[in-house]
Amino acid sequence: MGQLFISVYIKFFFLLTPFFVLSAFLVYTTGMEAGRQRMLALRVTLAVIVTCLVLYHFGNSIFAVFGITVDAFRIGAGCLLFLSAVSLVRGQRTVPEETDGDIHVVPLAIPITVGPATTGALLIMGAGEQTYLQRLVDSGALCLAVMSVGLMLIMAPAIDRLIGRNGLAILSKLTGLILSALAAQIIFTGVKNFLG
Repeated sequence: MGQLFISVYIKFFFLLTPFFVLSAFLVYTTGMEAGRQRMLALRVTLAVIVTCLVLYHFGNSIFAVFGITVDAFRIGAGCLLFLSAVSLVRGQRTVPEETDGDIHVVPLAIPITVGPATTGALLIMGAGEQTYLQRLVDSGALCLAVMSVGLMLIMAPAIDRLIGRNGLAILSKLTGLILSALAAQIIFTGVKNFLG
């Protein structure tokens, strides 16, 4: 189970596009005092955990309501994830324009951290045939992945000083490469199951 936990953790961590999220967080918190910045990071983390767990655990119910097969959704979500990966690699994914008021849910949690591609991938991962223990392991790995991203947000100023915006851009591109491979796997599984 330990190997499964680590595998799922890594998958979820990259799905959340942590380096792009960190770049966006730095843009939105420019000039913000350290205490407020840390509190915002904690609130974003909590909002993302709740959103991800709901998507992961209620995927089957959502598919049942709309009459969508899991494999059809796999193909669609995989394509969407691939497009998201390409935009990261090409540096075309942009931060939404700054909004007034509270930004911890919109836009930082949704859609910056949990965007359409991540939403689709979470629904797919949660919709598979799994035992109670597997779901528990996946939920723990998902929470740890989100908390890892949250820790990065808390340490955002230090990370920015250490590797700079150019370093974050490079890491975002590497994340895009990993996501493209994950997207291809999701699409291939959907096509294989659909045709089989």
